[in-house]
Amino acid sequence: MSGKTGMSRRQRARLFRGIQYGALVVILVVLAFAADWGKIATSFLDLDVAAELFPNVIVIALKNTIIYTALGFSFGIVFGVVLALMRLSSVGPYRWIATLYIEFFRGLPALLVFLAVGFGIPTAFPGTLIDRMVIITLALGIVASAYMAETIRAGIKAVPKGQVEAARSLGMSPARTMITVVIPQAFRIILPPLTNELIMLVKDSSLVFFIGSTLDQQELAQFGRQALSQYRSMTPFVVAGLCYLIITIPLSILQQRLERKANTTAKGGK
Repeated sequence: MSGKTGMSRRQRARLFRGIQYGALVVILVVLAFAADWGKIATSFLDLDVAAELFPNVIVIALKNTIIYTALGFSFGIVFGVVLALMRLSSVGPYRWIATLYIEFFRGLPALLVFLAVGFGIPTAFPGTLIDRMVIITLALGIVASAYMAETIRAGIKAVPKGQVEAARSLGMSPARTMITVVIPQAFRIILPPLTNELIMLVKDSSLVFFIGSTLDQQELAQFGRQALSQYRSMTPFVVAGLCYLIITIPLSILQQRLERKANTTAKGGK
């Protein structure tokens, strides 16, 4: 084939990449000349509007986003451990309940869970008063626990059986072996995927605005939405997005480092 075209496979691949890069440059140049940069700056990068959002976007919206995420993650990881152990149990009904829960809530959009918890419980039980923080914790935690349970279960199964056998030979009960030996090692294994779940939960916290809030209770998405209607500018959403990145980018870097460390450890073990 290379004799007919006069080019080797490597040369053809290099030519194809060059064509792709050239097409990309042309597209970017066309977009750059066609865009109305003045209108973009006014609509998305209005520095006067951005200045008026501070410090509330940090001391209220960003703070509340972190609090809501932390509450949901804490509930999710605790209940996720319970679900993972139920899924691994030798008792059939425990496995069935855990499997049904996990598959059900992993299959539902997080928004439906928020609406069900926020409005479904008061409707089903008239006169029931549930604190807003409890609703947020339950809604985020329910979504998180369904995903974390499978991650934790995989981590538990990844712990070498020799560790369990060694603990049992020392006279540890099955429960103590699981709590003191298996689960700590499982969490070291699953730290990278758990960090990814935390990043997803940060973004899911934006659904809190569907259940309403006062100014002091707003998270980033609702803060940006209200400021949008006030200033008639997309700048509040840009600022809110940058605040999300303040949380998610360090978490992404942490996840990558944990993955590299886990891969290095695994190679060293081999």
